[in-house]
Amino acid sequence: MATSTPMHNDVTRGAHNRLRGEETKPSFKTTELVVYVLAVIGVLIASYVVGDGAKNDGGDYFAADKAWWYITLLTIGYTISRGLAKSGSRSSDVDPRTDAHTH
Repeated sequence: MATSTPMHNDVTRGAHNRLRGEETKPSFKTTELVVYVLAVIGVLIASYVVGDGAKNDGGDYFAADKAWWYITLLTIGYTISRGLAKSGSRSSDVDPRTDAHTH
């Protein structure tokens, strides 16, 4: 009976560390967010600077709808990357028998 108490404490400690140690960083602390924001700003600036090409044929080379399409694609990519970063990072299962790292 005396041996079960230390084992229980080790298992409890492992579960506690697992829950605290596997969480990913908040999004505002990642370089992903910085790159995403800079890319969105770059798309908006490029769309504004390219303009409508009134000198040649009057066509808009980088219209607002195209810029927002690229921003949408960037947002989808950012969302997927954050989802992949978060997937499997937090476990709500505290049962030590299901943790492969304790053996």
